Amino acid sequence: MSNVGDIRSNIYEHDGSSTDSSATKLGTSSSSSDRTAADDTSSGRTPTPDFKGEKSVPECFADERGPEEQIPDDDPLLRDIPWQVRRVVSLEDDTEAPVVTFRYFFLAFLFIAPGAALVQLDQYRTTYAPYSIFIVQIGSHYFGDWMAKTLPAWNIRIPFTKWGFNLNPGPFSAKEHVMITIAASTGATYNLAFAPISMAELFFDTKIHPAVAVTFMFAVVFIGYSYAALARQFLVYDPQYPWYQALCQTALFETQKKQRECPSPVSKKQTRVFLLVLFGVAIWQFLPEMVFPFLQSLAFLCWVAPHNPVANFIGSGVGGLGFLNLSLDWANVCNFNVVGSLFLTPWWTQVIVFLGFVVNTWILIPAVKYGGLGGWNLHVMSNKLFTANGTSYPIRQIMTSEPALNETAYAAIGPLYVSTQMRWGMFFNFASYSSAMVWMVIFGWPVLKSMYTRYKERSWNTNIQSVNHQYSDQLNVLMREYKEVPFRWYFILFLISMVMIVGVIAKGDLYIPIWTAFVAMATGAIVVVPLGWLYAVSNFQLPIGTTNELLYGVMVNGVKGHKNPVGAFVYSSIAGDAWYRAQTMLQDQKIGHYMHIPPRAVFMSQIYGSLIGIPINYGIIRWVLTTKFDYLSGKIVDPTKQWTAQSLRSALTVAVQYVLIGPTRLFKIPMYAPIPYGFLLGAGTPLILYFLHTRFPKAKFILWNSTIFYSTIGAYWGNITTGTTSSLIGGFVVMYWAYRHHYELWARYNYILAAAFDAGFNLNFLILFLAFGAGTIVSMPNWWGNNADNPERCFALPSSL
Repeated sequence: MSNVGDIRSNIYEHDGSSTDSSATKLGTSSSSSDRTAADDTSSGRTPTPDFKGEKSVPECFADERGPEEQIPDDDPLLRDIPWQVRRVVSLEDDTEAPVVTFRYFFLAFLFIAPGAALVQLDQYRTTYAPYSIFIVQIGSHYFGDWMAKTLPAWNIRIPFTKWGFNLNPGPFSAKEHVMITIAASTGATYNLAFAPISMAELFFDTKIHPAVAVTFMFAVVFIGYSYAALARQFLVYDPQYPWYQALCQTALFETQKKQRECPSPVSKKQTRVFLLVLFGVAIWQFLPEMVFPFLQSLAFLCWVAPHNPVANFIGSGVGGLGFLNLSLDWANVCNFNVVGSLFLTPWWTQVIVFLGFVVNTWILIPAVKYGGLGGWNLHVMSNKLFTANGTSYPIRQIMTSEPALNETAYAAIGPLYVSTQMRWGMFFNFASYSSAMVWMVIFGWPVLKSMYTRYKERSWNTNIQSVNHQYSDQLNVLMREYKEVPFRWYFILFLISMVMIVGVIAKGDLYIPIWTAFVAMATGAIVVVPLGWLYAVSNFQLPIGTTNELLYGVMVNGVKGHKNPVGAFVYSSIAGDAWYRAQTMLQDQKIGHYMHIPPRAVFMSQIYGSLIGIPINYGIIRWVLTTKFDYLSGKIVDPTKQWTAQSLRSALTVAVQYVLIGPTRLFKIPMYAPIPYGFLLGAGTPLILYFLHTRFPKAKFILWNSTIFYSTIGAYWGNITTGTTSSLIGGFVVMYWAYRHHYELWARYNYILAAAFDAGFNLNFLILFLAFGAGTIVSMPNWWGNNADNPERCFALPSSL
């Protein structure tokens, strides 16, 4: 196990190990020895926090639970648990606490229904109403406590059965609270299958039968859940994998639990800090989002030369390069779609993302605009399709009614042109995909070997009751009290999903050949482990949609028929949702592991959430397509500019490239010819880094993750560049300086602050949507801080790039 530990200890920065026999109280904090693993050159671990250089912070955690057993930090119960996990997660469990109750079922439904409706609705709108999981976590905390105080303790018998339940079994428990949030996480979301269902009706006048649509929606979700079984055995139970988002939610759960059950000075202060920051952020966000948009992007170069086109292009964060640009808008600072919360993402991940941004925006884009890189550069920062003269490409004209490619029209109009930024985005997206696979094989080989060894050991050794018995840390010791989810449950779920998918495709309503569905399912199974591993240690989710659609285009252009562009997103829904849903399930199972929830209860809660959410998703899809069809299809311009279906139109563009034109024809065009070589670059880079890592272990080349780097370069297709520098500065303060030099305060408040910032931002956005954007759009009057020409005051910025 030591070899595995050596590899794992290098892959994330926020870990340290103690070499003395200092003691840790179960359920409390641990202290570090003077000598950290950073001094041990053989381990390769990053430094533990510098407690000696920090001012003394009163230790109050012990007061919250009373006298507890003390165990040495090098004891097997603790030594494999990362430092930040020890400081957040309780290492004690109440096995008698209620888990599945009437309150759970009622509150889960109460929070899933509006979430499933709102989030699905958002997929068709320009602006959206956020429904953060923190809204559920905070709201269910107060509702659950209120129900425990007001409901009568009646015993209710279920008619015609021998079963019953108590309406109010006692105080609202942390385990009920977690179960409600897990159900909402799986149910209060949108369904990827909305894309092919909507595209078929909007762009090809084909309504998919409701039974087929709903069946397909359930199938793509449940097949993802079944794939979680492939990775959960080591990504969930292995204590070395922190899952930072799960840890953030756990920190809030623990704080709410302490405040509810045994308030102490520390828990009261944590709650007070959480609420003050939440409402502070919610109030502040009214300034950059509504009243004072100037704060969204502080373009210093535009202040110096507001009418200089070059200075404007370089300094603007909305339409330019964002050089020397800062933002005071949390939506931009947090940069949700790329790096995640700066409070959660490891410092090394944030550095790699910023380097990807620098290469993309500050090096390649100027090379295109001023140096002629890429040849055709009539549009530098755009993801639309164009003709050779730079006008919008008439997609409909090159499609026949079948649909298929109209060769005559295509020859007359000419090939598709896209910006150079779009092309290198495709190149580096392909590189990130192959990099992830190779990286997992070479750097993760000890992990894969250990996983196989443990699986073989469980299969042959009947004395091993569950996977928890193969790990000796305290979290797994506690979880031995609960029955494990049998593998056959996941296998049955997979078989049901596969039959549903094959059945609806065989009916002929979903445009793709049956055999490609099996390829999609296999593709999803292959990526679950490497991409889940990457997310577990870096908080970085690799987008894989482009590669899925390319693969489908390759397959269908090798056979006759099946050229409907919608088919690309039927395929992508299967392959993509398999990974995204597996990740959601694994993350929620990690929360259950941290909060000591019975695994079978977590599994049930995830299925329950989907059973509620998916029918609501479909109901919203039907309502939108029925009432907003003319707006979404483009027949009528929506006066509010909200019902635009922008994501679906972008999807149609990609589908036309890969399905109608076809990868073979596309990559023969000179400007597209280098793009497939991205796969070779991505596959070769981890090999070079592995060689460098073995030769120079102290240089920590294992942290130079090429998958994240290439994905970041490929992610910047648009022209919103503000906020990235501010995010790096914030990440340095929180995840580097505070972590190393004020660890006690960091451990106590970091994840609470992460939850508070996100919850406050989402609360503000929800208020803005309901008050100013749900119906009639309300705009603020123009003034100096909301300039009508350009809020950044970059008055010479080109209107189109």
